[in-house]
Amino acid sequence: MDTEPHRTATRAAGLLMVTITASRILGFIRETTVANIFGTSYVTDAFYAAFTIPDLMYYLLIGGALSSGFIPVFTSYLANNREKEGWEVASIFISVVLCLLVVVTILGIIFAPYLVPLVAYKFRGETLALTIRLTRIMFSAVMMTAIAGLESGILNSYQEFTASAFGPIVYNIGIILGAVMLGTRFGVYGLAVGVVAGAFGNVLTQFFSTIRHAKGFFKFNLDVHNEGFKQIIALVIPALIGLSISQINLVVNQNIASGLAEGSITALRYANRLFQLPLGIFAMAISTAFFPSMTRQASIADYKSFKSTLSLGLRSIFFITIPSGVGLIVLSKPIVRLLFKSGSFTESDVAATAFALGFYSLGLFAHSAIQVITRGYYSIKDTRTPVIIGAMAVAFNVILNLIFVRYSNLALGGIAFSFSLSGILNMVVLLYILNKRLNGIETGRILMTIIKSTVSSLVMGAAAYYSYVYLSSIFGIESKLNQLIHTGGSIIIGVIVFAAMAYILRMDELNVVLDIIKRRIKK
Repeated sequence: MDTEPHRTATRAAGLLMVTITASRILGFIRETTVANIFGTSYVTDAFYAAFTIPDLMYYLLIGGALSSGFIPVFTSYLANNREKEGWEVASIFISVVLCLLVVVTILGIIFAPYLVPLVAYKFRGETLALTIRLTRIMFSAVMMTAIAGLESGILNSYQEFTASAFGPIVYNIGIILGAVMLGTRFGVYGLAVGVVAGAFGNVLTQFFSTIRHAKGFFKFNLDVHNEGFKQIIALVIPALIGLSISQINLVVNQNIASGLAEGSITALRYANRLFQLPLGIFAMAISTAFFPSMTRQASIADYKSFKSTLSLGLRSIFFITIPSGVGLIVLSKPIVRLLFKSGSFTESDVAATAFALGFYSLGLFAHSAIQVITRGYYSIKDTRTPVIIGAMAVAFNVILNLIFVRYSNLALGGIAFSFSLSGILNMVVLLYILNKRLNGIETGRILMTIIKSTVSSLVMGAAAYYSYVYLSSIFGIESKLNQLIHTGGSIIIGVIVFAAMAYILRMDELNVVLDIIKRRIKK
């Protein structure tokens, strides 16, 4: 069904995929820069643990609030030609959030010694002290990342994605410059300053586009008795944990990793960054682009179109992320070696990171699908169900972690495996309940896409693996150029084989993806 909402969503998804890809590439440059300068040590463990707290605050206060409450309510006003009323509600919400964030930032800086044990409870001595100092520096970025999130929510509600998509690119550039220009002189503190500078750049990138829409509408207002504001809050409260469940899972994983060998948090972090690449490029792009369309369709009770859009989003994600997960498993070591091995990052670091990456990748399709499914719930203004199921998944993750961590040969991989299994459970239960509530969401088509993608991915995985074995035997693995040739060559062969299999199996999603690519090339 080639409807205008579908075309709008796929165009937006194409733009977001391009910009998010650029952002992720910069993210890897950032990670490799940090790895090259600092390696994997208590210093990087402290930095990433300190970064977790402001990052989690952002997801809880803004990620959950915007996706679950603000965007659906604000978009419904716009869809029903009530822009002035919508901005009255938006002004109140923004004003309250900004006041709250000032208080949270001040308290976070003051009480950092009590917050750090929540994310790395086994840190002691200089590692603990360094984490506290870095937390205090980077907590000032909470306010700026939150403002950037608000700007992004407003622009997405107007179905404008360009400025908000470029914000993270500027953010990564700030961190890279902090590492390169300040890291060698001030150590890890220069890296922390780069985080703050990048967050400010993110705000500035979206500022002028946001002002264009807010001009004449926005007024500082703390009228918390407004009915629209109450509606947002009613949706936000149960969703603060629901949408951010993956982040909470990561905090749990990091806590357990803090009791393992030195460098475990950093290895887990790098593995998760690789796992997040297809999750960010495809799942986040598709879910972000489709969310306004689903919200509009739900707000006017066009549930036939709503289910069609939701189904297309899920099928597109499964089509892309199932082969991505298989590829990351098959080529985990060569990919990690290519991207990270240099300077202080050794072959043993490669092995540890690749081990965790393989287990993370098992759940890639599930964590990607959750991005769309959860937004489906939020579009129909149900935020309670995701938080209940999410809490269950977190409990499941903790139990599995405590079991797997007892086995020394599985400890690091077990943490990643628990994360994958909890994500699969979360996805299955959410999808089952939503399917029943909406009297079907084209389940047959979705299941067929999963089956065909899995078959195609297995063939692709075999082709990629044997291509790597053959090419590495010819070129070797010592130099970066040789690593790029055999790893890149194996990936290209894998993509070609998967596309051929998708064509043979007549997968409609292949045409959707090709259409997105063609439009981006024309642009």
